Amino acid sequence: MDWTSAQLRSLVELTRRGTITAVADALGYTPGGVSQQITALEKATGMRLLRRVGRRVELTDAGATLALHAERILTTEAEAVEALERTRNELSGTLRVGLFATAAAEILPPALRQVRERHPGVTVRSRDMDVDEVYDAVVGGTVDLALGLDYPDVPIPRDPSLRVMELSRERFSLAVPTGAMPGRADTSRTSGTSRTSGASDTSGRAGPRKVSLADARELGWILPSVRSYYGRAVLTACRRAGFEPQVAHEVTDTAATLALVEAGVGVSVVTDLMLRLRPSRLDVLELSETMERHIVVVFRSFAEHRPTVAALVDVLRTSTGRRPPRREHHGTDKLATR
Repeated sequence: MDWTSAQLRSLVELTRRGTITAVADALGYTPGGVSQQITALEKATGMRLLRRVGRRVELTDAGATLALHAERILTTEAEAVEALERTRNELSGTLRVGLFATAAAEILPPALRQVRERHPGVTVRSRDMDVDEVYDAVVGGTVDLALGLDYPDVPIPRDPSLRVMELSRERFSLAVPTGAMPGRADTSRTSGTSRTSGASDTSGRAGPRKVSLADARELGWILPSVRSYYGRAVLTACRRAGFEPQVAHEVTDTAATLALVEAGVGVSVVTDLMLRLRPSRLDVLELSETMERHIVVVFRSFAEHRPTVAALVDVLRTSTGRRPPRREHHGTDKLATR
């Protein structure tokens, strides 16, 4: 059959996502481009693969059969690429990486610098995507590997075809408008944002105690949708603390969340990596509860021994442990990003 990998991948993604528009978003095409791929595949097979049902499309029996075999074909193709890479004397090739916004801003740049220095023959192509979609993107072969987030309270499904490797852990703190919780925030001590801890400061004066999520139960919350892993993780932590957060603003973007906290309209939970995205004037309070997220790299199990994948994973493991410490600032100067 005279078909292409791109055509087969479009068909496979359609079985997962259900609509041409969703496939276009996942693969970085236009909806018209996806339709053209399917039309070309129908021409190559001489069979009708899709039928219209109202405004939606669904696979015909022939389409479902081909989609099943297409997954195997794409997997075999990826395994062939891995085998060919192992025959090279020098490490070279192109890797497609999926990642979420914070990783694109803070994790990928230092990793790319290391790749250029250590493996000049390796080319990395990255795609920004919703953090909850990176796992499907790896399974579907849209990307070779991806940076994602895993929450102990709401772990991502463990697909046997995927390897999920932890790179680092971050503990959440509570971000509140400056002065919103008097007696707990020591705003004379700043570190990117106004930050508090239970330790003594340089004058020997004891710092404010840790706070509980429940201490902010009466304040409005700024959280992503509970349909997201992050939203469900925060909701689970709040319920464990004995209250239901009153969501005043449903926001996914981290920088927007920090801006809203700074504006005084609500509170949210944050990590150090999140705080680096935007210079903000707000209080960051250490939590008595342990609430974490794990930054992970995801790739297909059979690709673990693919030389370029192994090299990039090694670089990511190194670079995530090398983020510089926050710069200390004192007084009322403009606060620096973290």
